Amino acid sequence: MASRTMKLKQSTGNTGKVKQATTGKSRQVAKAPARGGWLRRVLMLVFLGLVVFASYEYASLPEAEPLLKQNPKVTALMEQRVEEAREAGQKPRRRQHWVGLSNVSRHAIDAVLLSEDASFYLHAGLDPKELENALEEAVRKGKLGRGASTITQQLAKNLWLSTDRSLLRKGKELILAHRLEESLPKNRILTLYMNVVEWGNGVYGIEAGAREHFGVSASQLTAAQGAILASMLPAPRKRSPTSGSRALKKRAHWVIEQMEAVKRLNAEQARVAHAEIDQILDGKTAEDFEDEAQG
Repeated sequence: MASRTMKLKQSTGNTGKVKQATTGKSRQVAKAPARGGWLRRVLMLVFLGLVVFASYEYASLPEAEPLLKQNPKVTALMEQRVEEAREAGQKPRRRQHWVGLSNVSRHAIDAVLLSEDASFYLHAGLDPKELENALEEAVRKGKLGRGASTITQQLAKNLWLSTDRSLLRKGKELILAHRLEESLPKNRILTLYMNVVEWGNGVYGIEAGAREHFGVSASQLTAAQGAILASMLPAPRKRSPTSGSRALKKRAHWVIEQMEAVKRLNAEQARVAHAEIDQILDGKTAEDFEDEAQG
């Protein structure tokens, strides 16, 4: 009887220890969800904050539909240049004359397309391959470059954004480019671009660019002149025909080569264009070329 009583006590004691151990573990387990729950709440708040911020930014961006029939009176780039001029104590300058694509030399249009966005009529505002290449380069160099911007993206930036190269600005540019493509036909996008893009200090649009640099209207531009204007676009206030820029000359000859490669120019037209580029950018006359040929 005593033996049975002792075993019962031992059993009861062990049970108590098990209960205590179990209770201890329960308390330990109960603390873990508390810490995990706190972290989840913080992450959820951060996520919601990002969603709200992104939604606000998206909603605050302008719509593109009004541009279907209305030409913008001023662009963000123009306003930025005015502010820069005033800060430098200079008088702001603006030259702009709106024209339709039918009033622009076909060679000039081809030159701009081949130089800036050869796939313009094929993509929906973004060139995935070029964007991938640009992102890889950005990771390698640690900063965003100019590459991968389609004509639609460049138009979005000129119309509504600044010239900084932040990721936030790039994100807005992509959204606005999508809106332009959704709201406007391709020819309208190209018309807007050709009329607002910068072609020198205070010079906006191809009509003003043609008058400023060559003294002709956009409809009279030759293939060589169109190639030079197209080659100015990466740095339009530095690469003028009178700047002596070797990069401008090299790019202009490359544009003519591309125009010949895609059958926009035949061999003779390309030869004449190459000679005219040298004549314009080197300041040579027709007599100079004749003397060189005879010599």
